[in-house]
Amino acid sequence: MNVTNEQIQLARRPVGTPVMEDFAFVEAPIASPEDGELLVRTVYVSVDPYLRGRMQDAKSYIPPFQLGEVISSGVIAQVVESKSDQFTKGDLVLGALGWQRYTITRAEAVRKIDASIEPVTLHLSMLGMTGLTAYFGLLDIGQPKEGETVVVSGAAGAVGSTVGQIAKIHGARVVGIAGTAEKCDYLTEQLGFDVAINYKEEEVKAALREACPDGIDVYFDNVGGTISDAVFPLLNKFARIPVCGAISSYNNTEVEMGPRVQTVLIKTSALMKGFTVGDYSDRYGEGLTALTTWYKEGKLKYEETITEGFDHIIDAFLDLFKGANLGKSIVKVSEIE
Repeated sequence: MNVTNEQIQLARRPVGTPVMEDFAFVEAPIASPEDGELLVRTVYVSVDPYLRGRMQDAKSYIPPFQLGEVISSGVIAQVVESKSDQFTKGDLVLGALGWQRYTITRAEAVRKIDASIEPVTLHLSMLGMTGLTAYFGLLDIGQPKEGETVVVSGAAGAVGSTVGQIAKIHGARVVGIAGTAEKCDYLTEQLGFDVAINYKEEEVKAALREACPDGIDVYFDNVGGTISDAVFPLLNKFARIPVCGAISSYNNTEVEMGPRVQTVLIKTSALMKGFTVGDYSDRYGEGLTALTTWYKEGKLKYEETITEGFDHIIDAFLDLFKGANLGKSIVKVSEIE
């Protein structure tokens, strides 16, 4: 099978906030799959803040993208042609695939997903990597106990919104920090957060003192920066801090300076631990079982910001750094057939 494929490649390494010129839309031919391979058509693409780090030529937990390389992330795709006995035409699969309309992939690089779970995009959000990130980061590192206070930054995002709901399931009092009145209303009125703080409209230190009169036991950090600086003075003895992200600094061009955390950690005997979901790859089954059960029981709600069109993948990615998304940001590329 010969088709014209469209790809999005990294054209140059961004300096500061990425711009459209950092990416290239390229056409390329694609052939039929060989033994053990699949030809798949992209249906949904996940855009995520961590991809910004992969655009830098720097050592990290995952190799950086190379210039001229197709950018990749979580993708739901449909099998067009199979040369593997594990898959048939029409199967929906999930994998780390390229930002392109068609991909040839080894069969073992993807997994078949349960199409009966609706919407299917949940496999990229609450029942995918973002949900698993929330599950393991909060429960393995944060270990919230009934009656404790859990603070979540980036609380209206895909990870943060799930973290808060899981904390509520475990009996905690939950305070979310977000950037618009709409997002704050969503957290309290739809997801059951006890308090939501609008960091763009409120003085965060004062708002946190009012919202957390008994201090903070768990701080799930998606943001870093000045918001985290405001949290640290309120940490209780033996507080736990899962460090999931630092989106406030992803586009910085200079090393960020801020309050030192060592004294706070010593005085409170607090645990501060960075992690990625890949640290728990051998326990994904456990996490997916729990998340699916809670979802079916109505204990977990979700929101997705879905952008239409392959040509708008970069727009959706750039919107992450403007705080434009509510819940998981996903791009719909094609229809399921």
